[in-house]
Amino acid sequence: MEKAAVLYTGKAKQMFATDDPDVLWVEYMDQATALNGKKKVQIAGKGALNRQISSLLFEELNAAGLPTHYLQTIDDHTMLVKKCAMIPLEAVIRNFASGSFERKFQVAHLRPLVPAVHEFFYKSDALDDPFINDEQAIALGFATRETLTAIHALSDRVNTYLLERFAQIGIDLVDFKLEFGRLADGTLVLADELSPDNMRLVDQESGNSLDKDVFRQDRGPLTPVYAQVLSRLQADAAASR
Repeated sequence: MEKAAVLYTGKAKQMFATDDPDVLWVEYMDQATALNGKKKVQIAGKGALNRQISSLLFEELNAAGLPTHYLQTIDDHTMLVKKCAMIPLEAVIRNFASGSFERKFQVAHLRPLVPAVHEFFYKSDALDDPFINDEQAIALGFATRETLTAIHALSDRVNTYLLERFAQIGIDLVDFKLEFGRLADGTLVLADELSPDNMRLVDQESGNSLDKDVFRQDRGPLTPVYAQVLSRLQADAAASR
């Protein structure tokens, strides 16, 4: 499989066409961003860690029967994915209070949220990814009610899997962001990535952050934190074989 023209350059990934019109080539970059791209730093090794964590989790979700765009890994920074029409919404699932939710409602940090809270944000850098509710998304033509219902259902399934998966390695999945798209045949799939870049992860024993909050809040180097998450996931996966 050969990569062709650049289709998209984001904050942490580049996407390329390939010689197969239904397959895209995704390269994870050694770049960390925060504040919607306003804070940007090159961090050697970050891209490879994010790719490895994403590949591992996508493979597990595929094996569990949850549809994703992931196909295979090419090298340290690269994976192949199915081409899909992306839905311009970020679906955020919150299991514990943190970040903007904690500030908005003035609730205790890491207060458990039952049921898990679902939120949508319109994916627009120019508008700083504003919050959007179901009716707004439908009225603006971003998704149908049926699509939003399907996203909620698939998000819940992914959350159930990942909550247990991280709990097995002593980590609380505080909240995370998902993106979705439709394949050429209309199948809804989980897309984008699954890494500490789009998750809040907290060590159950120490209470330390194991995600991009370390970078956002200048708490120290980022790659050792991501490497710890990957190491725990890999060790647990190996022990389960």
